[in-house]
Amino acid sequence: MRGNYGEYGWTDLHRRSHGESFLWVVLERFVPGGLYLLDEPESALSPARQLALIARMHQLAATDAQFIVASHSPILLGYPGAKIVELGPSGWREVSWHETEPYQLMRRFLADRDSLLKPLLCNDPPR
Repeated sequence: MRGNYGEYGWTDLHRRSHGESFLWVVLERFVPGGLYLLDEPESALSPARQLALIARMHQLAATDAQFIVASHSPILLGYPGAKIVELGPSGWREVSWHETEPYQLMRRFLADRDSLLKPLLCNDPPR
């Protein structure tokens, strides 16, 4: 491990994947009463790990921690009771989970993947 961080409870995060390192920090270093600003945490996390993040956020929120999260993940946007603010050309507005673009797109994809992908993949792949 670089430095002398072991005595402070840190682990060598370079031995973990990006997502596992990020999740370790959330699970082990985020504390009750904290304010956490997360910018697209889903970029590091699989869908299953996004659910683990939600569980940890919920534990910490029950102890007065606060989270401000910028996300395009329909999973993270689905946190129960979250205030979702959408930023657009006209400014910001509060929206429901079902109104978000990530939710709408994922719903369309899961309902009919082929019709969504066909226009994007209309050319034969190069050989």
